[in-house]
Amino acid sequence: MLQSVHAIFADSPVPLYSQLADLLRQRILRGVWAPGSKVASLEALVGEFQVARVTVRQAIEILSREGLLLPQRGRGTFVAEQVQSERSLKLETSLQGLADAYRNDKPKLTLIEEAGVQPELAVADGRAAPAYQYLRRVHSRDDAAYCVAAIYIDQRAFCLAPKRFRQETVVPVLMDLPQVEIASASQTLRISTADVETARLLQVPVNSPVAEVRRVCLSPDGTVLYLGEITYRGDFIEFVMQLTL
Repeated sequence: MLQSVHAIFADSPVPLYSQLADLLRQRILRGVWAPGSKVASLEALVGEFQVARVTVRQAIEILSREGLLLPQRGRGTFVAEQVQSERSLKLETSLQGLADAYRNDKPKLTLIEEAGVQPELAVADGRAAPAYQYLRRVHSRDDAAYCVAAIYIDQRAFCLAPKRFRQETVVPVLMDLPQVEIASASQTLRISTADVETARLLQVPVNSPVAEVRRVCLSPDGTVLYLGEITYRGDFIEFVMQLTL
């Protein structure tokens, strides 16, 4: 009879097999399990992680559907020869680069909530618009959620293209509108951990590493046109900065 599960697994609403699949996925994507190599046996994984056989089978099934693992009857389970690494999402450091990246990337957007809500703005952020449209949604690619976004858009700008704002990523839409002028933009990034709700939405264990990005776009008169508070899965983010000499 198995004892309690391994301490690496969090007390989380995310199913245990999903947590295990995430851990094994990282072994593959980071090259710990090389392409074409045979992975540990079912019994070895059961012993290593102190989980039930069915949990290991479910985790392997998830990674098989993703094309990362290839179970072969009578031989074992192997890492795919060609491991796709497009899970990384480059976090651009220019507004135009960000717009171009999002324009070419067409994630699935799942709306969680929409309302008229005023954001909490610091004095340094800029002036508040009279009203904002609030959208909270999950962005996914290949059925894998990679970020949760809370978005505030100046209601006057939102009314210019409400359908596009609801169906597309916001920054490219803002930059496409001739009536809207973005005078400046900034973003801050903080490394944090996933709380219970974020973990549920991103399907990761509680306390998994995440990147919290706060992005602000201002009009020429200093009004906050757009505020985005986005939480990215830590295993999706690639942040590249040019260092000045």
